Order: sequence, then structure tokens, then C-alpha cells
Amino acid sequence: MASIRRTLSPAYHHRSYQNGAGFSSPSHKFLPNGNSKHSSSRHLPLLFTALNLVYRKGWRRSLCWCLFFFLIGFVFGITLFGNMDTDIRAEDFAFPELKPPHVDLRLDDQIVTSVSLGIHTRLQEPKEVDDLIGPPLKQLIVVTPTYNRGFQAYFLNRLGQVLRLVKPPLVWIVVEEKVASFETAEILRRTGVMYRHVVCTRSPSEPKDRGVHQRNAALEHIERHKVDGIVFFADDDNVYTVELFESLRTIRRFGTWPVAMLAPSKNKAILEGPVCNGSQVIGWHTNEKSKRLRRFHVDMSGFAFNSSILWDPKRWGRPYSNPIRQLDTVKEGFQETTFIEQVAEDESQMEASFLSRFCLYILPVAH
Repeated sequence: MASIRRTLSPAYHHRSYQNGAGFSSPSHKFLPNGNSKHSSSRHLPLLFTALNLVYRKGWRRSLCWCLFFFLIGFVFGITLFGNMDTDIRAEDFAFPELKPPHVDLRLDDQIVTSVSLGIHTRLQEPKEVDDLIGPPLKQLIVVTPTYNRGFQAYFLNRLGQVLRLVKPPLVWIVVEEKVASFETAEILRRTGVMYRHVVCTRSPSEPKDRGVHQRNAALEHIERHKVDGIVFFADDDNVYTVELFESLRTIRRFGTWPVAMLAPSKNKAILEGPVCNGSQVIGWHTNEKSKRLRRFHVDMSGFAFNSSILWDPKRWGRPYSNPIRQLDTVKEGFQETTFIEQVAEDESQMEASFLSRFCLYILPVAH
């Protein structure tokens, strides 16, 4: 019998092995001993078999086997899922039809005579709201002359807090001499009342004429800018109530009311103002003999008038269009009556304020 001897591949002839040991096959490189079958059965035989196949057969043959098994798996996958229903219809994606619920419209012997959608009621709601709000309020124009003195800040803060409680619209015109001081402007800003800071450039010849020129500066400002509203002269050292300012909005042309003040002796009160019959002025209260020659016995804080008299004389039928100003050429105490004579001809053009029918609301301190 002929013997067949397996020779080693020429690729391994040049390799030398340590200690004279040699391997009969390349698979022995991955095993620590010569018993390859016994060790491969214990340590992951599949892994070593695959590595042995790659080493012995080469990477091309392994790649062919991988592609072969991939194709087999792909064919099996298509075979398992090939029986799916591919008949897709457009109705499968349509939204379900929404139908209103069935309503039985049968009425048991009932006859509908009229149908109301409430349209007229909704249209009338804004009108009812407007009726509750009422007409817009008249603007109040409060004129206050002031000058630098010890209690100036106290007087302005006190008056400003009262004006802050009055319903808007209200504009506070504060007039200073020569220059608008930073301290006064800061006080006006803190009050939260809408104001205008006016400067009177005219220097008074006497201290008693200081207020006259300052009020004239405010009147000029109102006339130039045609500020519409009810003008009221409020000195900063007098005490006022909120009810007084609210009642001023009822004045149409010229309104007046009685005022009480302390006498110079501080031991009695002096009353000045109109004697009224309802809303009609029929006379005047006066207690001082030196003032009985005045035509109208009213204090500076005892009247108010419509500002349009200053810049719209034709509306009120004034025969002349001269500027209405206070006069510094008359005696002290006569500025009020000479000013009122320019605004109203007589008592028939005056209206008694709401306050004059009750009691006294202002308690100014006599200077």
C-alpha cells in the first residue's frame, strides 16, 4: 500500500519555533496544548471553528459563505411576510363621517308664534353701559399762586393731597415769581396731579400785588392755550374740601357760594358771599363797613367761571374783547369785585353753587 505524506505549505517553511517544538497544523496556534478536539469542545467551539476556517481557507471563501447565508436569510424573510394583505384602499384613510344626533322635532300641541335671537338686546347693551357712565366730566382748572416762604412746602403738599382725591380731569396751574424753583417742581411731581408750572416775570411794586400778577399770568396761559374747563382760584394757604371741587363741575358760566373766614382778631368769623333763592343770587352777605362800597361781596375763593369766557367772548355775548385780568391799581380787597364785573354784568348771569344751599365748606385764614 502506498503511503501518502502531507507536506507543510511553503508559506510556513521559513518559520522557526522555540524549544524545537512544531505544530502539525495552523490551528495549534490558538490552542495551548496538542489536544485540540478536547479543548474546543469546552471553550467556545464555534468561535474557534470560524477562526480556523478563516485561517485555513482564506478570507475570500469566508466571504462567500457569509454572502450565501445572508441570501438564505433574506429569502426566508420574504417568504414569511409575503402573504400580507397589500390591498390598500383610499377608504381606509378616510375620516369617519360625523352625524348630528337625532332630535325628535315633534311637538305636543305646541305652536311657535315667534322666534327671537336676542340681537336687539345685545345691540342695546353698550347704550345701557353709556347711560350708567354718564356724560364726561368737565375739566377743573385750579390756579394757585405761591412764593418762597417757610410753610410753602407744607401748604402745597396739603393742597396737592386734596386735589389728588378729586376725580379727573383736573389741571393744577401753579405760578411762581421770576423763576420756577426745583423744590416746587419736585413737590408737584410727587403729588401725582396733572399740573403746569408757570412763571410770572412781572415784578410787583408792592407785596399785595404779588398774587394779582401771578393770577394774571395763569389767565394769560389759559387764554393763549385755550384751556377748556372751570377756573377756580385756590390760594395755597387755604383749606378746601373735595365736595367743593366736585360741585364746581355743575357751573355753566359763573358760579358763587358763601365763604367764612376768621377775622384779624381771631375771635369771630366773617361771612361773605351770595344770598340765594334756590339757584338764583338775590343779594350779598357782608360785615365790614370798609367793603360795603363793593359791587359784588365775594372772596377770591368764593367763585369760579367757565374758561371759554377768556378766549371766546362771542359765545357769551361780551360787547368787548379786552383781556380779562385782575387790576393792581385798585385798593386791596377790591380785586375780586372788579374782576367779576368783567366776567358777569349782574346777578342774573350768576348761578348759585350747590354748596351755597347748605353750609360753609371753606375756612380760609385771613391774612
